[in-house]
Amino acid sequence: MVNKNVTVLDYGSGNLRSAERALARVGANVTVTSDYEAAMEADGLVVPGVGAFAACMGGLRSVHGDRIVARRLSAGRPVLGICVGMQILFETGVEHGVTTEGCGEWPGTVERLDAPVLPHMGWNTVKAPAETVLFAGLDADTRFYFVHSYGVRSWELQAGPGFTDPLVTWAEHGVPFVAAVENGPLMATQFHPEKSGDAGAQLLANWLGTLG
Repeated sequence: MVNKNVTVLDYGSGNLRSAERALARVGANVTVTSDYEAAMEADGLVVPGVGAFAACMGGLRSVHGDRIVARRLSAGRPVLGICVGMQILFETGVEHGVTTEGCGEWPGTVERLDAPVLPHMGWNTVKAPAETVLFAGLDADTRFYFVHSYGVRSWELQAGPGFTDPLVTWAEHGVPFVAAVENGPLMATQFHPEKSGDAGAQLLANWLGTLG
């Protein structure tokens, strides 16, 4: 397989170097940058994210990342969001009573999980749909590494006639929440594949395999 060029978007938030190393491990040519043209031209774009929803959106907009994501998707160019990089793809984030507008690629609200212990930190299983590409080759009891207190607790997007429904993977911590989404060129995980060992490497390799 010809190595794919992947840009990890640097907007001041995220485990950039661990994402870079994890992608390189599975054969990608990786660039970590905030450069607009590099992000637009890459075979795949990874949008990481850690911390608060509002801070991540502020950083993303500062490098025109929201525009990059929208323009790549309008051209059918792959994007992978990770952790808060997944959350900001939704319409709205609510943290500490503050509502922040997200990228709006998917309807829905990121909100605090209703769980006895937060953050949700550590290894957890997920329930992926049978048609999944991201989780292909991984057993149902495979565990991934999560670190978060907020998530999307209901999936609101329903595809219309002629469109394929997105594939939504779920996990549970106190309540069910969206753990991953596969929606054409736009995919995302709430967990950290770059911190999930061999399972995360398999998932990233599966994503690389979808790049044109």
